[in-house]
Amino acid sequence: MEFIEKIREGYAAFGAYQTWYRVTGDLSSGLTPLVVIHGGPGCTHDYVDAFKDVAASGHAVIHYDQLGNGRSTHLPDEARSFWTVDLFLAELNNLLDHLQISDDYAILGQSWGGMLGSEHAILQPKGLRAFIPANSPTCMRTWVSEANRLRKLLPEGVHETLLKHEAAGTYQDPEYLAASRVFYDHHVCRVNPWPEEVARTFAQVDSDPTVYHAMSGPTEFHVIGSLKDWKSIGRLSAINVPTLVISGRHDEATPLVVKPFLDEIADVRWALFEDSSHMPHVEERQACMGTVVKFLDEVCSHQVLKAS
Repeated sequence: MEFIEKIREGYAAFGAYQTWYRVTGDLSSGLTPLVVIHGGPGCTHDYVDAFKDVAASGHAVIHYDQLGNGRSTHLPDEARSFWTVDLFLAELNNLLDHLQISDDYAILGQSWGGMLGSEHAILQPKGLRAFIPANSPTCMRTWVSEANRLRKLLPEGVHETLLKHEAAGTYQDPEYLAASRVFYDHHVCRVNPWPEEVARTFAQVDSDPTVYHAMSGPTEFHVIGSLKDWKSIGRLSAINVPTLVISGRHDEATPLVVKPFLDEIADVRWALFEDSSHMPHVEERQACMGTVVKFLDEVCSHQVLKAS
């Protein structure tokens, strides 16, 4: 039988602002819902849209656009100091309360979303049942170091071109953008051409890069924003829920990047997708969704029993 999606969209008031969200599936199904936190910082929900497939299992899936992005309130004139981890933690908690799921939910955070999800899970919220950091850093200095290692392995001249324009600050030069795209095609999304929803997210970042530039930097691998010294290493042991780490064989989130999750979290497992880079949910969609559903069904079994 074909799965018929039940979809509801809305806005959660967040102070003077609005957070757009979408629920796929039924929040009253009795199964733990999954909240998907997109990356960036400064991207949109579009490129992680595939995770809506999980709703076919009975676990409702919540996507949202973080403040400053997508369909949520944009604040292009805010100072860089406005954009903080604490701001986005407060927005996440506000959304959980708005949807009335703060006593029972799971989180999947992709890239920066996994950083934010880590900060949330470290606080041991009582309703969090499971955590899935997908393609996520644990230390931005390690992330940058690994990115530079990967850049040097790209076709001849690409790394040198990137260095030249980074030194000059000419990040919008067509030569720099073309060299960046070589890195992206190797280590961010290896599907060519990019799926429409992935291209749509990048186009939206280009149209309003406020958050991305403030917290990250001009590109995926040149991190000079407020997160440049961020790390969760040494704090991850506080995460006390079952955790599934997702990454790709060709991922910019290399094994060294994700290793602290595996070293520090007590109840952890790792899914490494051999034909993927930074977006297994796009590059190996069916396998990735199956892995997520299997994990949720296993570790949120109390909800399955309650519903049966």
